[in-house]
Amino acid sequence: MDTLWASWRSTYVRTADELNEISRCLFCRLPDVEAIEDSLVLERGEGAFTVLNRFPYTTGHLMVSPYRHIADLSEATAVEAGEMWRLLVRAERAVRAAMVPHGFNLGANLGKVAGAGVPGHLHLHLVPRWEGDTNFMTAVGGTRVVPEDLMSTYERISSALSEIGIDQ
Repeated sequence: MDTLWASWRSTYVRTADELNEISRCLFCRLPDVEAIEDSLVLERGEGAFTVLNRFPYTTGHLMVSPYRHIADLSEATAVEAGEMWRLLVRAERAVRAAMVPHGFNLGANLGKVAGAGVPGHLHLHLVPRWEGDTNFMTAVGGTRVVPEDLMSTYERISSALSEIGIDQ
């Protein structure tokens, strides 16, 4: 059997159960973390924020979440929902410009049975996709390969967000 070391995932595995507690909720904590390398927050709006996924499905996988601790879309105010969509559109434009993907997956996992890693706090996923990004490592080995470090991806998307400007 071959072994692929992914030691950076151990922090997630050790703390996954704690993420369900509101006092430890990832999306409640992230906006207050100032160090970029600790938070990976790309953009802060009035009612929501955009953050690079620390445990990405693929390079450039990011999330948009309201600041308020709500579990479902139906709990979002019109302002929160509008802000989330505005940030999601900006993120899609920035990732498209910075990374030139062939397409995107967009989704929300509402509830634990739906696959939500943080079921108590609503968040939307934007996942850039490229032809051939699912290869033998994923199909046969059950392993994903993320070819770029998080800070490089962060810098590329952050730079593209700056170029887009605030009004778009």
